[in-house]
Amino acid sequence: WAWFVIAGMVIFVLGGLHMVSMHMNAIFGLFNPASGSPVAWENVSWRSGHLFFTVTYILLLAAVLYHGFYGLRTILFELGLSRERERFVTKFLWCLGMVIFVIGTYAAIAAKSATTAL
Repeated sequence: WAWFVIAGMVIFVLGGLHMVSMHMNAIFGLFNPASGSPVAWENVSWRSGHLFFTVTYILLLAAVLYHGFYGLRTILFELGLSRERERFVTKFLWCLGMVIFVIGTYAAIAAKSATTAL
């Protein structure tokens, strides 16, 4: 439960950073040195080239996966599953979460590597 709450706080902070940089660009203009859209190549490559953003993307991914899958697991457990099914659900969600985390982490690191190689 404590990790669930901590993950929620991390999502609040890093999700807020994401909202400011990606969806409130017209108001704040932070983290988008090239004028225009936050998804313009110049802005995306600038963010991808900085270690700060790579780390925050990975932390946000980990927090969202943990928070979401823990919440889903809790909801499924309220259905009154047998102990065997509860163990299966837990293992399945951990495996699925790890696969998604590895793929997302690889993508963030590959983006960082690709932009520093340019």
